[in-house]
Amino acid sequence: MGCLKKLGCLLIVAIIAVVCFWAYKTGWVRFGRPSDETPAAATQTWQPLTPDGAMRAATALQQLSSARGPVYVNVAPGDLAAYIFQQLTNVFPKDADSIQAAAIGDRLYVRAVVATKDLNRGGGLGPLSAMLGERERVQLGGILHIIRPRMAEFQVKEAKIGNLSIPQALIPRLVHQIVPPMGSSQFAPDGMPLKTPEYIGDVRVSNGKITLYKTATVP
Repeated sequence: MGCLKKLGCLLIVAIIAVVCFWAYKTGWVRFGRPSDETPAAATQTWQPLTPDGAMRAATALQQLSSARGPVYVNVAPGDLAAYIFQQLTNVFPKDADSIQAAAIGDRLYVRAVVATKDLNRGGGLGPLSAMLGERERVQLGGILHIIRPRMAEFQVKEAKIGNLSIPQALIPRLVHQIVPPMGSSQFAPDGMPLKTPEYIGDVRVSNGKITLYKTATVP
């Protein structure tokens, strides 16, 4: 029986090794350690999404709605995410928790702990799902674009599930596991739609700071 148990363990190890090798060779995933971060990421400040943060952002953005108001306002990453990403319950699964945001360099990052089954509809994650726990932290980093009045796009340029970095070519597939494709050429394949006030004309992230600009059509 001891030999059979040892053979069984060796068989499981061999299967896991084959799956990991296949995932690596096919580009499904790249492996990294939590310490493998850029200097910018090491000094990042993650902020939780809170109702108070959403109110602070709303108060700041309301200044852009007036012709006599400022041309731009600066908003904290967590506050902006809490305000603009109020539909995150539709972007991330409804049981997502620990939702946070950060501005790192020229990109906005959001992360949340989600059930991996919600990311694997139709087996979209392939063999990668065998290497994940029941719940994992999903981190998305990207750029905000104003598509048209009242509509913006969060274009995902980086993605991680747990400590696994998703190759850029496969990010659209992950994005579509989270939110269905929009079916419009206005949105990028790796883009997530977001609602914004009509008086916001541009959003820029630079040096960890988020600046929102007033549209030229504000009366």
